[in-house]
Amino acid sequence: MQTEVIISGFGGQGILFAGQLLSYAAMDQGKEVTWIPSYGPEMRGGTANCTVVIADEEIGSPFVQFPQAALVMNLPSLDKYEPLIQPGGVMVINESMVNRAPTRTDIKVVSIPANEIAEELGDRRMMNMVMLGGLLANLPVIKLEDMEKSLQAHMPAKLAKMLQANYKALRRGAEFKA
Repeated sequence: MQTEVIISGFGGQGILFAGQLLSYAAMDQGKEVTWIPSYGPEMRGGTANCTVVIADEEIGSPFVQFPQAALVMNLPSLDKYEPLIQPGGVMVINESMVNRAPTRTDIKVVSIPANEIAEELGDRRMMNMVMLGGLLANLPVIKLEDMEKSLQAHMPAKLAKMLQANYKALRRGAEFKA
């Protein structure tokens, strides 16, 4: 089985970290993984996305055209990736940054007020973890508990003090199961 995911938004929203963490969690579970980041020249505010392919067998190509899932953090990402998701796929939307409803009816749509939840948790940078938790609750590719273990194993030492907050953010996002 192979699962393809696109994570997209603005630079500075933790897009690449969310994709990296998903990749690490899959690797820690013995899966084959590719992670390809893409971002504009701007440090913050430009476009950023990454693709993650998780498979039980060797991956033939790391490039993703029609993913099973998309995690979209802003309106430009919704506009770009909504048409590409495979029928029956999952789209997790940060409703804090998107001012329109998706038009597709053949995919599962999960809308999460991620910015507000992150603020509630005390750190707006947790928005990416809220969204990742929502993705995992609706795309059973990695268990939430396994993601937490991988987060602990791969979080840089200088950010270790944020581990518990990241766990809370993942769990809050996971409450949004469609």
